Amino acid sequence: METTSDYQTIYYKDLILDPQNPRLPRSKHNLDERGIIDYMLLEAATLELMQAIGENDFFKGEQLLVVHEGNKYKVLEGNRRLTAIKLLNEPELASVKKASVREIYEAAQHRPTHIPCLIFNTEDEIRRYLGYRHITGIKPWGLTEKSRYLYKLYFDEFKGENIDNAVSELAKKIGSRKEYVKRVIIAYEIYRIVEDEGFYKIKDLDDTTFYVGYLVDSLNRSHIAAFLEVDMSSDRPLKSLNKANLKELIFWFFEKNDQNKTRIKGKSSDLNSLNAVLGSPVACSAFREGKDLERAFELTENVESVFFTNIQNSLKSLEQADALVHKITDFYINLESDLVEIRKLTSKIKQTKDELLKKGVFGDGDEF
Repeated sequence: METTSDYQTIYYKDLILDPQNPRLPRSKHNLDERGIIDYMLLEAATLELMQAIGENDFFKGEQLLVVHEGNKYKVLEGNRRLTAIKLLNEPELASVKKASVREIYEAAQHRPTHIPCLIFNTEDEIRRYLGYRHITGIKPWGLTEKSRYLYKLYFDEFKGENIDNAVSELAKKIGSRKEYVKRVIIAYEIYRIVEDEGFYKIKDLDDTTFYVGYLVDSLNRSHIAAFLEVDMSSDRPLKSLNKANLKELIFWFFEKNDQNKTRIKGKSSDLNSLNAVLGSPVACSAFREGKDLERAFELTENVESVFFTNIQNSLKSLEQADALVHKITDFYINLESDLVEIRKLTSKIKQTKDELLKKGVFGDGDEF
């Protein structure tokens, strides 16, 4: 990677935090120094880093990456480390977690003041270097930060160009796969639409709690993408975006019920189940009408197969409980009622099976 940089140790007071740091949500951009420090303390595990530097000193192999900003230097890489260093020298900068900051400050064996830095000529040079470090490198940002960074790079350098050509160039620059880069950029474009809609007024959802990774992963699943009418093979993937379905999907991801649970968790298994549900008209209709994901998913499969799997899983669990029972010294209070419920359910299943066989529902010779 061709960049020009100079190594220099710089006094920490001559280093300023970047108010456009991708770690910061858009609503937090352009905060003053104290505002950035407070956000870093609340959201970026800065106390742990502060303690580590206080105990072990600053690792000189991890230089901050900076550009000139007037008579000072703006840090584009290393804002969390700079925050920790500033607090180790001036704990009074903290407006939150003040007691913890003071405790770490007083216990610190090291309070570095002159910090190793690499000085770059332009922000563009440093952005390319950052892209390689954070998106492909050993200390990755989260997906939200990656998407924000990549979208900015795309918008600044390639907006108006064919997106497939643009993502190919971006992928080369940062050492990533073009399909992944495209999904991240499109996911962030969708996020911006959601943001413009005020996050659909979903309680507690804003740019600090929204997880773009849900969208990135969703676009990699054919039926979810089709539900949104997003064509990832197109040079205009969002041309036919179904905004009503997008709103519905965002509610599934982020609206919480009375038990503080969402209908869909962002984990891979839930996304796989949702993808199958959206690929089945019957299951999709049931889910949209209120069935939970597990019940709707059952409608995507052969019902006999689901029944067999559930019985086998239940039997296996009971066998495991039977193997453990002699080791138990304090049985939980509701065990007796649970055992009664198990007996009731097994009797009910057998009775239903016998009745169906008697009626000849399965035809000649068909049995469970």
